[in-house]
Amino acid sequence: MSIEPLIPRHGGYRNLKAFQVAQLVYDVTVRFCNRFVDKRSRTHDQMVQA
Repeated sequence: MSIEPLIPRHGGYRNLKAFQVAQLVYDVTVRFCNRFVDKRSRTHDQMVQA
């Protein structure tokens, strides 16, 4: 008798369209901030970490 884990194995989130769009938005935000916002500013940190 095999014991099922409480939380079954999962994965494949990188194939989800929502993850792909979120990754794209993050990448574009980082590029925008690096180009137009002073890297030492709080605004830069907040936008990238949001």
